[in-house]
Amino acid sequence: MVTILQAAAALRAKQLSSVELTDEALARIARLNPKLNAFITVLDDEARARARKADAEIVAGVDLGPLHGVPIAVKDVFATKGHRTTAGSKLFFNNITDYDAAAVEKLRKAGAVIVGKTNMHELAFGITSNNPHFGAVRNPWDTERIPGGSSGGSASAVAAHLVFMAIGSDTGGSVRIPAAFCGTVGIKPTFGRISRYGVLPLDFSLDHVGIFARSVRDTAVLLNLLAGYDARDDSSSRQPVKRYVPGPEAKIRGLRIGWPDDLNGQRIDGEIHVAIDRAARMAENLGAVVVPVQVPDHIALNAAHRVILHSEVSALMKPFLSQRDKFSSALLALLQQGLLLSATDYVDAQRFRRVAMQEFAKVFQKVDCLIGPTTAIPAPKIDQTDVSFEGETEDVRLAATRLARPANLLGLPAISVPCGFTQQGLPIGLQITGRPFEETLIFQVSAALEDASNYSGRVPAIASAPDPEKASNNRRTR
Repeated sequence: MVTILQAAAALRAKQLSSVELTDEALARIARLNPKLNAFITVLDDEARARARKADAEIVAGVDLGPLHGVPIAVKDVFATKGHRTTAGSKLFFNNITDYDAAAVEKLRKAGAVIVGKTNMHELAFGITSNNPHFGAVRNPWDTERIPGGSSGGSASAVAAHLVFMAIGSDTGGSVRIPAAFCGTVGIKPTFGRISRYGVLPLDFSLDHVGIFARSVRDTAVLLNLLAGYDARDDSSSRQPVKRYVPGPEAKIRGLRIGWPDDLNGQRIDGEIHVAIDRAARMAENLGAVVVPVQVPDHIALNAAHRVILHSEVSALMKPFLSQRDKFSSALLALLQQGLLLSATDYVDAQRFRRVAMQEFAKVFQKVDCLIGPTTAIPAPKIDQTDVSFEGETEDVRLAATRLARPANLLGLPAISVPCGFTQQGLPIGLQITGRPFEETLIFQVSAALEDASNYSGRVPAIASAPDPEKASNNRRTR
């Protein structure tokens, strides 16, 4: 697995060029996107022009940082000047902006090569990425399964090695769930850590910008680039940006890692439970102390999140509801739920939110971070609606999101890192949650566990299969 940092070093050593990296990325997209449907828009000409410029800059001694000349992708909620930004919806099918989102501005300034806009769940309101307008995104580990959502295309593209990294948005797990299902690293930083300017919103008080990459340190490189105050985003934080990238040896000796007491009582797939237990033991072997802790009721946390989410999304989308033909029936049903909620429901949920924040602050006086599964289930099949736990049936949406939603409700930084595979070869994600603005610590823990395992080095078969055209060319030249 070549990391962003390794690619950056190779570019500067003239061992390869940005044009070569970009051509390879575009060739892989052309070959695999018909199977994965990870991209809505591919920016071939613009990407090649930017790659040529990056090579010329590097030759001239201009160094814009580790992303200079590296192919990346952005979820189709981020405004990209001169190109459409659809949010996976017919509402915005021809939405072309004359400006870039703040995150895109920073990527361009850093010399990154944006190769395309990734597919996603309609309006980012769902966890399957089965898009009714642009087609279902597929999981590289098993194309009959979902990649998760709503940022499914970004996760699929990174997992299939179409790009080195991608950005997404996370309102109720929409970065971490796809990261877990697709076997990538995915972080949702603290609320306000990355500017949301130029991102088509789903929910103003729950939306976060997030990052996908194939390693913890690559993910941290991206956060260092994207983090920081932006006056154009009224939720943007003035908290200083720290150095997030862990050193070559990530040490966690003496850290207190919290094991939530409610995990043993929740419905969690057996293989996932075993993998999380194994990760906890690995942390102990590295010198950390795993501490059982009592956390607020996960059922109440999820209920409050759903009330706030449905209320705010429905209020945001209300002006568009006269165009019912531009919404799928599934999305209209969700919006209708939000319109039926009362103001009292919403106020009560916001009150509970404040109390829960105070309760979690007390938990973080006892431990430095919390660990647990990112999702209760591995990636389900496309169009699967229910999952069974020892005879009990649960809706796929709830089973996938209930462990991820609390971090959005509370605005806490949370990362999903690979921690194993099921017997069917499906990835399992470990979620590490920290105190507000302590991304450095959760990167440290994540890197230590990544270094001690080899899960991030595994590649789905679809990504490692040889290119038939290259193989044919090689045969002809012999």
